Amino acid sequence: MASRPNEFALTNNFEFEALKQAENYRKRLLLEFGPHLKGDVIEVGAGIGQITTKVAALPTVKSVLAIEPDPEFCAMFKAGVPDIPVSRGTVSALNQDSHWDGIVCINVLEHIEEDAAELSRYARLLSQRKGRLCLFVPARPEIYAPIDKDFGHFRRYVKADMAKKLTDAGFTSIRLQYFNVTGYFAWWLNFCVLKQRHFEVGSVRFYDRVIFPVTSTVESWLPAPPFGQSLLVVAEAK
Repeated sequence: MASRPNEFALTNNFEFEALKQAENYRKRLLLEFGPHLKGDVIEVGAGIGQITTKVAALPTVKSVLAIEPDPEFCAMFKAGVPDIPVSRGTVSALNQDSHWDGIVCINVLEHIEEDAAELSRYARLLSQRKGRLCLFVPARPEIYAPIDKDFGHFRRYVKADMAKKLTDAGFTSIRLQYFNVTGYFAWWLNFCVLKQRHFEVGSVRFYDRVIFPVTSTVESWLPAPPFGQSLLVVAEAK
């Protein structure tokens, strides 16, 4: 078992420079998760703070504690987001008797080998206040690619498996659906077929500015898609 979520990653930067371009993507995630976040919130695996500042800016959020196990990312976080506290380590180091209203976990759980135990920790932290978990993970194992391994991903998720893990951990699912159908095909082509091992800055910018706004709007009008690049979850602790 890994002592920290990113221990098995073969790259140490997670393409942060390229992913800075994904502004519309992050806005959409906050649009989806924002109504479920209030009070005191933890962000697990905050990285360099690209999502943290947006969570902290939500009018319903009182405070945010960022948690990040990587010392280099922590240093970058402190330099770039000095007004938000960041704790170096994992959520297991928190006082498990502390009470929280929300946990945000975006593209982190797939890095954790014992993901069921991690979800149980989240449920304990949220149970007193019946807080909500806003979780976002890679989806569909058939598009697991070499770049997933490079990033230290143990898995990509399917809805049925995630639903069971949430229930077993002590959550009630409020929302559980695939996200970004177009991204599914883009990931399959670029990383499974062409076997690219990094993100192109220009390609990320083009997708985020031109393709994603259109496809995400169309997707929001349609019934829940049967597959997608990612899985979007909102769950409440029992």
